[in-house]
Amino acid sequence: MKNVTGIHHITAIAGDPQENLDFYVGVLGLRMVKKSINQDVPDTYHLFFADGEGHPGTDLTFFPWPSMGPGSRGAGVWGEVAFTVPDGSLDFWESRLEEHGVQFSPRETRFGEAVLPFEDPHGMALALVETTVYEGQGFTPWLESGVPAEFQIQNLSSVRIVVRDPAPTAAFLANAYGFEESSREGEWRRFTVGEGAGGQRVDLRVDPEVTNGKWGVGSVHHVAFRVDDEPHELEVREQILTSGGHPTQIIDRFWFKSVYTREPSGALVEIATDGPGFAVDEDAAHLGETLVLPPWYEGQREAIENVLPTLTYAAVAERNAGGVA
Repeated sequence: MKNVTGIHHITAIAGDPQENLDFYVGVLGLRMVKKSINQDVPDTYHLFFADGEGHPGTDLTFFPWPSMGPGSRGAGVWGEVAFTVPDGSLDFWESRLEEHGVQFSPRETRFGEAVLPFEDPHGMALALVETTVYEGQGFTPWLESGVPAEFQIQNLSSVRIVVRDPAPTAAFLANAYGFEESSREGEWRRFTVGEGAGGQRVDLRVDPEVTNGKWGVGSVHHVAFRVDDEPHELEVREQILTSGGHPTQIIDRFWFKSVYTREPSGALVEIATDGPGFAVDEDAAHLGETLVLPPWYEGQREAIENVLPTLTYAAVAERNAGGVA
C-alpha cells in the first residue's frame, strides 16, 4: 500500500477577499504565495496563504464568495482547521490576537498538546497547536511577516470532522490513504499517517444525531492529502477505487496535479502532488504579487481582471509597520 504523506493543503470559502487577505497576512502573518482564480469559476479569486516558500503542507487557500450565505457545521463538511506553532508560542499568539481584536476561546489540552481555538472574520473555526511537524515537511519563515520567525505558523497541523457512523470513514481513511486510529480522547478519535506529527492528523468525532453541514462562507471546501508525484498519485487513486470511492481522473492544477473524491460521510477530499510548485510561473522572491492565470486562461485575462475586485496590502502594511507594502 502507498500511503499519503500528510496534508497538502486545505481550501475554504471566504467572504470579502480583502478582509481575507488582511486577516491571513496581516494578523496570522502568512505569505500570500499565489493570487489566482478558481479554475472552475474564473470570475472568482483563488488566494493561497502559506509559509515563506509555499511548501506543500503549509498552504491554506480560499475561494472568496461574499454573496454566498454562511456555511453550517455538520456531517459531510470538514470542520476546524488547526495550525502548528512552535512550543511555547501561545502566549505570543494570545497577545497578537487580542491586539488585533480577534476573540479566542480559553486554551485547551488536546492529546497532551496546548491548543488555542478561535475563528477568522468569516466564522471559520481555527486553532493553533503547540506541536512538532513531521520530517520532510519543509518550512521557511517569511521574513516580511509581521509575526517574528520564532512564532510563525509552521504548517497545517490537523483537521476535524464529525460523522454519524465512524466505521465507513475510518475504513476509507485507512484503506485509501493509510490513516490509522492512533488514540482517543473523550469524544474524539485521532487518525494519523506517517509519524503522526503536525500535518499528519485527522480528528473524528461521532455524533449519530448530527445534522448535515453545508458549504458557505466560513466553511472548509475540501482537504487535500499529499503525494510525492504522479506515479504516487495513481497508486493512491487506485486505492480509492478499491476502497469504494469514485475518484476523478487526474486534473492539472498547474502548480500540482489533483484527484478528487468524497469520503463516505460526504466531505470532499483531494490528493495533490508536491510539484511542480508555486515558483513554476513566478520568481520565488515575488510570489503572490500579481494575478497569475493558468496558461489556458491567459486569452481571457482582460475580461477576468475587469470583474475581480482590486486587492491591496494597505491594511497589512499598517499592521506590520514596515512589513509588506
